[in-house]
Amino acid sequence: MEKQLHLNLLASRPPMAGGFQSGSKMKMGPGRKRDFTPLPWSHSFMTVCISLTNVNIFRIYCSGSHGPVLLLLHGGGHSALSWAVFTAVICSRINCRVVAMDLRAHGDTKVKNPEDLSADTMAKDIGKVVESLYGENPPPIVIIGHSMGGAIAVHTATANHIPSLLGLCVIDVVEGTAMDALNSMQNFLRSRPKTFKSLENAIEWSVKSGQIRNIESARVSMGGQVKKCEETTSGPGVSNSIGEGIIEEEEDEEAEEESNKKRMKEDDQEMKKESIFTWRVELSKTEKYWEGWFRGLSALFLTCPVPKLLLLAGVDRLDKDLTIGQMQGKFQMQVLPQCGHAVHEDAPEKVADALATFMVRHKFTEFKDGYLW
Repeated sequence: MEKQLHLNLLASRPPMAGGFQSGSKMKMGPGRKRDFTPLPWSHSFMTVCISLTNVNIFRIYCSGSHGPVLLLLHGGGHSALSWAVFTAVICSRINCRVVAMDLRAHGDTKVKNPEDLSADTMAKDIGKVVESLYGENPPPIVIIGHSMGGAIAVHTATANHIPSLLGLCVIDVVEGTAMDALNSMQNFLRSRPKTFKSLENAIEWSVKSGQIRNIESARVSMGGQVKKCEETTSGPGVSNSIGEGIIEEEEDEEAEEESNKKRMKEDDQEMKKESIFTWRVELSKTEKYWEGWFRGLSALFLTCPVPKLLLLAGVDRLDKDLTIGQMQGKFQMQVLPQCGHAVHEDAPEKVADALATFMVRHKFTEFKDGYLW
């Protein structure tokens, strides 16, 4: 339970032929090794575009051609690619468009002040991106956020940064449990590996550690959590003075030998150069913003004047304010058991079913022809 509290900060079949498989777990036969090789995001997202807002460049992934827009906001340390498998599924269920963005300092988004991750700044980012994409008359939008992204979705909605907002969906973030987890968050972050030998190694760790329980989602989304970096390391047998045993040589021979040694050392270092991966976001450095993301979140959520859906991995996450609000019918709630914190990655079909039913019930859209629900 403690580990899941820590993760509160972090974060029908898909229609594409040759794309993702259904289900949150892969069944492996005896002796078969699981495949941790990366998968391309193109199985889910039709296009990728860049939204320019002054000097800030936001990476946007899109899918779908008509219907209301589902604006997807990822959790802390994650990226828009965490929505890849979910996007393929939801687009097979209902008529909709999907826009998944890398939030500031995350994924491939580049901003002038990446260290500013305050809730107010990030909420304003969302409004500016929507304006950049759609101008003064944006289409109907349902904003959906997971963990930190869920908190930012609530702040965005209550600040009225999206004038065409239809609805709000928050995934597995509740003020009470999030605030309880803050004191031990730094210890949790220190317990994670700092580097990985390869992207495959990072994917394997995410699955075996339980961060992402769906191997298919991990294979596409982990590329948005880690980045490649080059480190030059000398092998254990390489000495800084390789020829120190030579005592007497002619001056010309000494100069030539020194040159050869230098070249050999450089060649050896080049051979020993290892490509390793590390986290894109140093979450430990964002601590001063954590409380601002979550404090007062339940009250803000309840005051949002649009239909609301709360999806949780466990009913124990519900705090007092939300329990009362749920009893008063102020929002719809659904618990999706047997999921980790990354609910939309672990069980993309269940999340898509819940969201599709919510949207059709409120007449935001319609089920696609031929979809049986």
